Amino acid sequence: MMVHALRSNRVNPAGQLDRGFGFLGKALVTFPGSLSSQANDLLFCPDGKILVVAKVDLPDGVHFGLARLNPDGSMDASFGQGGSLVGRFDAEGGSTAISLRRLCDGRILVFGLHYPDDRRTIPAVARFFADGRLDPCFGEQGIQLLRLPGRLSEGPRDHWLPPGLAGVENCSGSVQPDGKILLTLNHSDGATDHVGLLVRLLPEGGLDHSFNGLGFVMVRRRLMNTWLNCSLLQSDGKILVGGSIDFPPCGLIARYLPDGQLDPAFGLEGYLFVRFADASSMVTRLARSAQGQLFCVGNRFDPLGGALQGFSANGCIDRRFNRGAAVLLDINAPAYRWATLTLQPDGAILAAGSTVAGFGSDLLLARYLPGGQPDPDFASGKGYVRTRLGKSLDTVTALALQGDGRILLAGHSQRDAFQAVVMRYLG
Repeated sequence: MMVHALRSNRVNPAGQLDRGFGFLGKALVTFPGSLSSQANDLLFCPDGKILVVAKVDLPDGVHFGLARLNPDGSMDASFGQGGSLVGRFDAEGGSTAISLRRLCDGRILVFGLHYPDDRRTIPAVARFFADGRLDPCFGEQGIQLLRLPGRLSEGPRDHWLPPGLAGVENCSGSVQPDGKILLTLNHSDGATDHVGLLVRLLPEGGLDHSFNGLGFVMVRRRLMNTWLNCSLLQSDGKILVGGSIDFPPCGLIARYLPDGQLDPAFGLEGYLFVRFADASSMVTRLARSAQGQLFCVGNRFDPLGGALQGFSANGCIDRRFNRGAAVLLDINAPAYRWATLTLQPDGAILAAGSTVAGFGSDLLLARYLPGGQPDPDFASGKGYVRTRLGKSLDTVTALALQGDGRILLAGHSQRDAFQAVVMRYLG
């Protein structure tokens, strides 16, 4: 009620594309000489510029990409070479960038995967100065390849899942106030043994052995397979991770204390199991309100559909949020999935993803009130907007909120080849 009252005097058509950004709300992220590009994460900077990381295909193989856009969606020529740069985490093999974080001094952390061959992945982190130059004080000349004992950091390559969908390939990161770096990744030993890992690095890239005595923890319960998609750092230093467990999968959220031990005060002995609408499920992203409420988006299977659910601070179903049930979107599409979410300062919840429909898919952005109801002030009363870029596979991978309330989406569109894009909507 309060949120609706605060918005009653707004004249902005929230949910419409911002026609002053890029070309009518859509900006292409360009990497000179590329055959294709897929944006995987974006970040809004205090000066209004926008950072984007991507997977970039060049004639000599796959590279990570880092780009910066001006506030109007044009490429920032003062960054890299004409607004973007590409590179590899190691001289041999390919690379992809999956997520990024900006440090308080303006330096940039890029998290991704190195591909030593067609079967394996190795997590990697690179640190850049604000102008796009590698910071040689981090890792080895700016790059840290993460190799754990017993090849635990090695994961499988995912050749069958469409790009941009949550799967086994993951290296997402966050930064603690003390500068230490958290990573989530997935390890595989054969076709049937999978485990997600939470790793902590020192600010300059080395393993932090004060974390669980090893620098990492295996997120696993009773030897069941686990896969991780995301992490969230709480203000009290506790760490949440989200993904799935077992097969058929059940959504999983776990919470760890700052020293790497499971938090027994959360869920069931540190674990929370999530089945959206009593179906097989996967958690893709987490968010936490200033009051401590926990929210997650993810996907249920059979039938495939996105879902949003709310929990208390300690991992119990929040019955004030949609009466304790998962929020499902009523949309005219064969299927859809949620990739990410974020919270607005007024408590409203933004969820972003894509429809799933054969040879075509559209971008999806929805806004919900703090209680889980569709926001009647968003997208002309529907509560969600569906954007079609053409007869193409359009996929959302990331979401960010600008300081003025405008909403940024990153992803890619595919016609003949993938093209990294950033969209901006009025908020």
